[in-house]
Amino acid sequence: MPGVVYDTGALLAAERGDPNLWALHRRTLRSTAVQPIVPVVVLAQAWRGGPQAQMSRLLRGCHVQPDTTMIGKAAGAACAAARSRDVVDAIVVVTAVALGDALVVTSDVGDLTRLADALQVKLDLFPV
Repeated sequence: MPGVVYDTGALLAAERGDPNLWALHRRTLRSTAVQPIVPVVVLAQAWRGGPQAQMSRLLRGCHVQPDTTMIGKAAGAACAAARSRDVVDAIVVVTAVALGDALVVTSDVGDLTRLADALQVKLDLFPV
């Protein structure tokens, strides 16, 4: 299985108990070489305080990745190329590109596709 990147929609799907998201997460965790990546800005966008028990459960199996200067610059360039202001989506896309052949779990297929197209890269998307 390739790398996996969760966007905000994936975290929200976990919280609402989406069975498809949880099945994918379990398959991913069974793969010894893969730990799902959650960019820290994705966590910031999804987290609203309180227990958020299902999201917290999902995050225990994930690597929350801090942003870097390189990712920030690449996301800004992606926004410019796609004429987008959504830096969180751009960070998800450039994180997936940096991982290579990564699966992106998203509720925002259209925006991520537009960003990927602007960068002339192909993303493997799993809609939730």
